[in-house]
This record gives sequence, C-alpha cells and structure tokens, in this order.
Amino acid sequence: MATISFGGLGNGLDFGQVVDQLVKASRIPVERLTAKKSTLNSKSTDYATLSTKLIALQSAADKLRLPSNFDRTSVSVSDATVLAATGSSSAVQGSYTVKVTQLAQSHQIANKGAKAVTSTTTDIVSGGSGTFTFRVGSGTNQTVSLSATATIEDLKTAINDLGVGVTASAINTGSESSPAYRLALTAVSTGASSAITLVTDNTDLDFLNGSGTGGIDTLQAAQDAVIVVGDPALNPVTFQRSSNTITDAIAGVTLTLNKKTTSSDTVSVNVSRDVTAVQTGIKNLAAAYNEVVTFINERNTYDVATKEGGIFFNEPTVRTVLSQARSALSSAVPGLTTYASVGDIGFKTERDGTVTVEDAKLSAALSSNYAAVKNLFVTQTGSVGVAQRLNAAVDSLADIESGALTLRKKGLTDQISTVTDEIARKEDSIAQYEARLRLQYAALDGLLGQLQSQLSFLQNNSSLAKKS
Repeated sequence: MATISFGGLGNGLDFGQVVDQLVKASRIPVERLTAKKSTLNSKSTDYATLSTKLIALQSAADKLRLPSNFDRTSVSVSDATVLAATGSSSAVQGSYTVKVTQLAQSHQIANKGAKAVTSTTTDIVSGGSGTFTFRVGSGTNQTVSLSATATIEDLKTAINDLGVGVTASAINTGSESSPAYRLALTAVSTGASSAITLVTDNTDLDFLNGSGTGGIDTLQAAQDAVIVVGDPALNPVTFQRSSNTITDAIAGVTLTLNKKTTSSDTVSVNVSRDVTAVQTGIKNLAAAYNEVVTFINERNTYDVATKEGGIFFNEPTVRTVLSQARSALSSAVPGLTTYASVGDIGFKTERDGTVTVEDAKLSAALSSNYAAVKNLFVTQTGSVGVAQRLNAAVDSLADIESGALTLRKKGLTDQISTVTDEIARKEDSIAQYEARLRLQYAALDGLLGQLQSQLSFLQNNSSLAKKS
C-alpha cells in the first residue's frame, strides 16, 4: 500500500515516529523467534557436521574390523627393473628367489618386403575378388572378403573391424620418397597360445608365398613367460605362463615381469607382515574418535559469567553419542584374555574424554602378539571386536527410524519449520497492525489539523472584535 505521511501538529508531535515505535515494540516477539531460529539452524548444522565425523569414525573402524584388514603384507624385490611384486592378505611370509628366463610376447608378423606396395591406395587383389583368412591360436578361422579394388588400407581396416584378437597396421619399411608398405599383424594377447596362423591369402601381399618370393617375416615370436622359483642349485620350480603378470607362482603375490635376468642372476622377493599399516590404521581410528569427542566438547560448554551454554549444552543426544562411542571403544571384549580392551595395547583416556595412544606400547603389542591385537579388533566366532562395535554404534545412532541422532536432527528440522511459519504469521500480523495504525493516525492527524485551523480562525475573529 502507498506510504501514509503525517503533517504533524503545531507542537511538533510526529505521528510517524509514534507508529514506528509501536510497530517496533510489536516486533519484539518476532525478533525472539528469529534469534531462536538462528540458534536452531546453528544446532542443526552442527548435528550434520557431527554425523559426518561419526561416518569418518565408522570408516576408520571398517578398515580394522575384518581379518583381511590385519593380514596385510609388505613385499619388496631386490631388483625392481626385473620385476615388480605386490602382496595380498593371503601372502605367505618368507623370502623367495626368482629367475626370469623368458618374457611373454605377442606374436607379430608381416608379409615379406619383396611383396610391399608403394601406396596404401594400390590395388592388392589381382582377380575379381579375394579372401584373407587367419586364426589366433586354436580359435576359429576369421575371413575378410575383398573386392577387386581393395587396398592394403581396406584390408587393415577390415581385420581391425573384426575385433578377434589381432590388430593390423600398414607399415612403411621404405623411405618417404620410395615408400614400401607392408601389412603387420599383431596378436592382442601375449603367449604361445595366441600365435597367428595364416590360412588363405588371395592378395598380392602373398603371406603364404604362392609366388615363391613372398612369405612371412616374424617380427616378434609368440612366446610364454618362464620363471624359475627357488634356489637354482637345489630343486627350483619352473612356471610357464602366457602373461607377464603371474599370480600363482608365490602364494598371495602378484609378479609383474619387466625383463629377463642374466644367466647367473636371480631376484629376491621378500614378503613380510605390514605391521606399520596396521599400526597406522589403529592410530587413525583413535584420531577419528577424538574428532567426535573434541567437536562435542567445544560446543558443550557453559559460561558462568554470561550464564550461556554452548550449542550442545544440555543436549541429551550428544550425551548418548559420547556414551555409545566410548562404550564401543573402551569396554572389554568378552572371551579375550591376552588383550581384552584397547587399554591393554596403549590406549589411554584423558580427562576431556579423548584418547591418546602410546606408540611404544602399541608397537610392542603388535610385535609380541600380533594375533591377539587382531582378535581385539576383528569380529570372530564368540566375540564382537572393537571395530565392529564402533561400526554398529554409528549405525544405531544414525538408524533412519530409531537412531537418536536421526531423531534429533528431524526434530530440529521440524522446529525450524514451525518457527519459520510462526515468524511469517507474525510478520503478516505486524504488517496489518502497522497499516491500521497509519490509517488511524492519519485520520487523527487530519482531524487535529482541522481543529487547529478552526482555533486559528476563532482566535483571529476574537482579536478583530476587541479592536472594534
């Protein structure tokens, strides 16, 4: 609506200011609701952040709750230029001697240079049509049909379009001024079982040497990888595989071959337990737990001077979070004797609820009784490990239907929605109230203006009467 202005009285009274002050007073409940909404929004945001930190704690626990998380191995090789090695959880500790006597190769052949063509657009079929047939290993014959005007480029494209484990390329074995194009065929897979066999060739490339001057040049032989595992002076075992990646020569270890060893040299592959990785995982779990506790502590404060509490002060939900997380981490695991709780391996609870880990004590525990540390964290028959308990605690808190954290976040969302609606209703009411006030005071302002004019008229007439 249009703004209503006031003329004001002769005594300087400004009805506009009166209306503004009355409206300002009526806004006090709205300001309180706005402050309440701001607090609820901050609390909702902090609960969302707390949920994220709990998920991080659960993730750290997940990395310790399965036996495979503990059965980690560290693999090193004495000569990384010969081979690389990686270990899985099933790798057996020990030192292994490996000799690489042969690398796996892909079969690669080309037609003889005598049958090269001078251009990739030269016809290579003398008759009305022709076929080119080949196979890979013991596979089925693959045939390409060629027209009378087919070129080496056409044949190359047709072979590649088959997608049967062979790639074709036209290679110039001449010079730029005197090109000599030959067709090279390369097996996609390595190994002797992927050799390329030519069956039919009705082209002028003459792979099958029908002319007596053609034939095949072997650019790379089809061969398997061959390694010898064990002391060459004793009874080593020879492995022949079609790939340079060998997974079954050393249990749980993948070998990637790079080059042959010399006639007398061998490579040592050492497999050991990766205690460092496990120790890091345990310390990461403690750090993630501390993130949760510290985040809550920073918001669960009370200022005696101002008598104001932090955003989490007097919040039952955060007490539930701390209680369940603390119990999952620190309580003894039933059925265990050597290490029954994390306190036995170096965890110490501080006064603020965070934990510290004594590196020396944890290292000693892992060195002296690795299996007992593993049993403390992993779930097994008859006991639920610490990592699984933490995982379950977070799941319980975040349960979509009954989780304390989920219910509190939903409650805050509902409260924010209710307060927002209440603010909107009060804003509408205040706007209507202000409009009524302005109309009322505008009418009063007009009436007083008329009275002021009448008073002035009467005063002027009275003065004239006295003079006369």
